[in-house]
Amino acid sequence: MNSTGQWLLAATLGLASVAALPATEVFPGEPRATLNLATSQGVALVKGEWRYSDIRIVEAKFIGPGPDGQPTGDPVTTYDYVPKAGGAGYDDSAWETLVPESLGKPRGHGHVAFNWYRMRLTVPERVGNFDPTGSTVVFETKVDDYAEIWVDGEIAYAMEDSGGPVVKGWNAKNRLVIGRNVHPGQQIQIAVFGINGPISRSPTNFIFVHHVRLEFHDGPKGPMAIAPHEVNIDVERFDPEIDRVISANPKLFKLAEGFQFTEGPVWIRNGGYLLFSDPNANTIYKYSRGALSVFRSPSGYAGTDIAEYGQPGSNGLAIDPQGRLTIDEHGNHRVSRLESDGSLTVLADNFQGRRLNSPNDLVVKSDGAVYFTDPPFGLPRFFDDPRKELPFSGVYRVKDGITTLLANELTGPNGIAFSPDEKFLYVGNWDEKRKVVMRYPVNADGSVATGEVFYDMTAAPGEDAIDGIKVDTEGRLYVSGPGGLWILSADGRHLGTIKGPRQAHNMAWGDDGSSLYLAAQSALYRLPLKVHGTIR
Repeated sequence: MNSTGQWLLAATLGLASVAALPATEVFPGEPRATLNLATSQGVALVKGEWRYSDIRIVEAKFIGPGPDGQPTGDPVTTYDYVPKAGGAGYDDSAWETLVPESLGKPRGHGHVAFNWYRMRLTVPERVGNFDPTGSTVVFETKVDDYAEIWVDGEIAYAMEDSGGPVVKGWNAKNRLVIGRNVHPGQQIQIAVFGINGPISRSPTNFIFVHHVRLEFHDGPKGPMAIAPHEVNIDVERFDPEIDRVISANPKLFKLAEGFQFTEGPVWIRNGGYLLFSDPNANTIYKYSRGALSVFRSPSGYAGTDIAEYGQPGSNGLAIDPQGRLTIDEHGNHRVSRLESDGSLTVLADNFQGRRLNSPNDLVVKSDGAVYFTDPPFGLPRFFDDPRKELPFSGVYRVKDGITTLLANELTGPNGIAFSPDEKFLYVGNWDEKRKVVMRYPVNADGSVATGEVFYDMTAAPGEDAIDGIKVDTEGRLYVSGPGGLWILSADGRHLGTIKGPRQAHNMAWGDDGSSLYLAAQSALYRLPLKVHGTIR
């Protein structure tokens, strides 16, 4: 089936349950509406403004090629550029603001030159008579002489790809999808990297924009799998041990996109596929061999007041020793288990007669006991919600039908994981004022002793606190923390931080245990590593 046929089938289904679409697939047919971003009127409609900066070439330290062909050899001196402004959160407020009609003005300094054009646009209520709700947005530009395009902090690149986010040819168009199933008010960050060329000629011309516009097309209304392709990834390395975890030339592959908020992934060994939650969409999805489908919906709530919830659906997922799926259900205030016949068994929904808040993440011990965290983040008004019956946020164990409170000193207990030998239980705290990972010694009877702070991230910059936690077979922790995925040694050293285009809020070991699947906001990624994690 060609890409047009794949798109038509996906649009009919409303979901890519067929083979994934190419990374730079652009919808066929005429757009329903077009918006010129080289005019003040067009820019005003998306509530944006063009920001501009020249780029400087600077000397930089790097590592030369080793016997493996990767940057593992001797130190070398090379060249880089500044500013690195592709990231969605990059602060361009001090840059020059351009009048849209001046985008055609020659800029840069001639010869080998580069620059940035950036805009944060907002999907408008209407484009002429067209309501863009649910549409697919295509960005098209032609820059003299070449361009690369970052969208929401991400640049995608696949083998033999051209003309989407990457260079196609001299004065050729860049054309790519920047949003699917969009809604008015949604913001999208665009960063255009301009390049003077041909570079080998040291050209005497300058960089300017021929045209830039948005197209609004009809398209699939749900999330979709895409052809796996590389996206940008950076690794901050603070300890030599990080080199045993992730390669010197790391790869991150995007697998699916268009979700409201991904969470709680788990790899299903018997079948070789991934399940993960979108609590906002009240759905559990299945990703298998490049195809995406709905596994369970609703996944966490079907009450009449569901419209009041931001995250009514399931969150954390885990597999017990019998291969059964255990589920944290936000809206239903409970932990449940999906039986082989499709029925649902409630494992825990209250403590001492009071309903649980909104079970968030969970882990299953080798003896079958389920350990879970219970902050109020799934409730519509969080801590102030009238549905909240417990005066604290707890960490619990449920075994043989008995729910036991293990700890209640954390404001927002969230991610949870065992050390490989199950002698320690790790719990992360989602609290902007106390971003800590706690470690609790596990007693022989499965209870825990008094916990201690294993690692404190409170002083780290970034709005995010601590979300998901996983552990590899050598005891290292992988923690969703401020600014990225933190790698901590078993003795509490910060080895490094992995930074992708989107914050990974939870993760799961998959494939043969050497892949870490990242549930990162609106998308799903796969990160190959040099180490392994345990898959039950």
